[in-house]
Amino acid sequence: MSATPLLELKGLVKRFSGLTATDQASLEVWPGEVHALIGPNGAGKTTLIHQISGALRPDAGSIDFEGQDITRLPMHARVLRGLVRSYQITSIFRRLSVLDNLALAIQARQGSSLQFWRPARQERARYEEAADIAQRVGLGARLDALGAALAHGEQRQLELGLAVATRPKLLLLDEPMAGMGPEESERMVGLLQNLRRELTMLLVEHDMDAVFRLADRISTLVAGRIIASGSPQAIREHPEVKRAYLGDELEATVA
Repeated sequence: MSATPLLELKGLVKRFSGLTATDQASLEVWPGEVHALIGPNGAGKTTLIHQISGALRPDAGSIDFEGQDITRLPMHARVLRGLVRSYQITSIFRRLSVLDNLALAIQARQGSSLQFWRPARQERARYEEAADIAQRVGLGARLDALGAALAHGEQRQLELGLAVATRPKLLLLDEPMAGMGPEESERMVGLLQNLRRELTMLLVEHDMDAVFRLADRISTLVAGRIIASGSPQAIREHPEVKRAYLGDELEATVA
């Protein structure tokens, strides 16, 4: 394991009109791991993710990425450094095919302007990479399907593909299983298990079965504070986590 966390949050505080949404929140995400952030509704998870992505600036504390302080960097600068939140690039083009959606995401990553003419070699390489990404996110048989024609789960798979196309060093995934049925959720878990070989992820998810299957480490946020961080087994057994959040849901997951 690297001697330096890929992402380190130190005492993040964010207040809204007297309400403290994050309260001295600190955590570390290490290279190569899937780190899950869990907690009840209203715990401050979205506010914390907003601060990591750059959508919100903390009132106190700092954010280090690859050992560099990025607390004041804007969102687009964080994306260029490889810190990508899935929703930042999940506006799929509904009238374009899966392949064209991914090719445009690759073009944006490369900094190319949307020109009408490009060298054939460059175009071919881009579409080959797009097809490879589609295969990796389970859409290899849907290359020509329009975004609007995809089922909800397939659209989420395409969103994941758009994120992968940016070649992130750290991918922030905000409830990737939201709105999915059991089969779609199972498919997404399988895709994330495959992608974990190449990506470091910070995962926010309410599906505890998915969390315990995917995560190397879990942090629990309650009332804006990280009350525990550790292995899935340590979190399962943590009395304060059980009392504050998991409770009966954990017992059902274990069973």
